[in-house]
Amino acid sequence: MDDVLILGLTLPDFVRRAAFLAIALLLAALASHALSRALRRALDATDVPSASIFVNIGRGLVWALAVLSVLQPVFGIEPTAFVAALGVTSLALSLGLQDTISNLIGGLSLMVGRVVKPGDLVDVAGFVGEVTDVSWRATTVRNRLGDEQVIPNSVLNKTALEHLTLETESLCEVSLVVAHGADLAVVEGEILDAAREMRELLNPDIPPRVLFSGADVYGVQCSVSLHLAPGALPASTRNALVRRLAGRPWLARV
Repeated sequence: MDDVLILGLTLPDFVRRAAFLAIALLLAALASHALSRALRRALDATDVPSASIFVNIGRGLVWALAVLSVLQPVFGIEPTAFVAALGVTSLALSLGLQDTISNLIGGLSLMVGRVVKPGDLVDVAGFVGEVTDVSWRATTVRNRLGDEQVIPNSVLNKTALEHLTLETESLCEVSLVVAHGADLAVVEGEILDAAREMRELLNPDIPPRVLFSGADVYGVQCSVSLHLAPGALPASTRNALVRRLAGRPWLARV
């Protein structure tokens, strides 16, 4: 039985190495899972932004150590020789992984510098939404429609980013034209009454406002500021208000 060769190894030696590899992989998987949970708890307990980039780096280190630990016992490769060879090839690899390395460094820069973190409301080149994650490669922003924009970290580092407050992000403006001669106090009251009927679409903590900004030959310019509830869409909210106001005698016919 000992004379049976598998991949150039005797059966007992092959079984010993296979068992060592299986145990090492199992321990690495358990350590990676435990470290991921510990990192998430630690990040949640501090003021350091929590994002998958830190977890992914920690998991990568665990698996790198696991690979080094099995090189000699399983494959007969000296870890020092492997690291030296890896250093020789790192230059060639870096040329092919420039974008990946740039995104990784960019992600670390964004997180350590607290430029952006999950939960932030941002406007990136006109795309407004909530940051849902910052990974080793890209930052993900989701808008109210549920659309997601995945922005490479290296690009985000070079793009103007505007942080928004909840009041700014939820703002929905509706423009109206009021006929000349209309009682603006009455107009304002009717608009606010109509807005109150839309309570399921609006944020109850931020009341709607009516502003009259000027007049021209068509009538008085009126702007209604509404603040959307989570999940409410600007287009649906504008449509609901305009439908409630349609046919009012004070609306200008332009």
